[in-house]
Amino acid sequence: MRRVLIAVCLALPTVAAAEQIGEVSTVFKLLGANHKIVVEAFDDPKVEGVSCFLSRAKTGGIRGSLGLAEDTSDASIDCRQTGPVKYLEELEAGEQVFRQRTSILFKKLQVVRFYDPARNALVYLTYSDRVIEGSPKNSISAVVVEPWNVDGELPEPPTYDD
Repeated sequence: MRRVLIAVCLALPTVAAAEQIGEVSTVFKLLGANHKIVVEAFDDPKVEGVSCFLSRAKTGGIRGSLGLAEDTSDASIDCRQTGPVKYLEELEAGEQVFRQRTSILFKKLQVVRFYDPARNALVYLTYSDRVIEGSPKNSISAVVVEPWNVDGELPEPPTYDD
């Protein structure tokens, strides 16, 4: 039984957890929390040395304070190389690296990753979707993998399934 649980856990997709960096209030609410823009950071779970910074809207008011409000689809992303890049596992085209629930039931904000071998770049796309209909609002960031050490060596390209 224990081996089955371990196998199931290993088969689940790896998704990063975000750390909140800060927030600013955008609309004052008399009752409940204010509407906010939240800034979060997360590290790519399969690429060591790459961090992404995400800003997103967070709905306040009574419904927002109770977790019942639906956040807008507004988000922006910027990813950077923050150390030597090391590919920890095989990368897949459009693989989800971050997910945040933005409504009580059906809506979520996602970040997916692509690899561009011609430019030696990792491309991150953030967008919002629902079970039935998503939003065309999106934001993109590219990280050109550069040598990080003194001898100027690039890491081996990742194994990539497109």
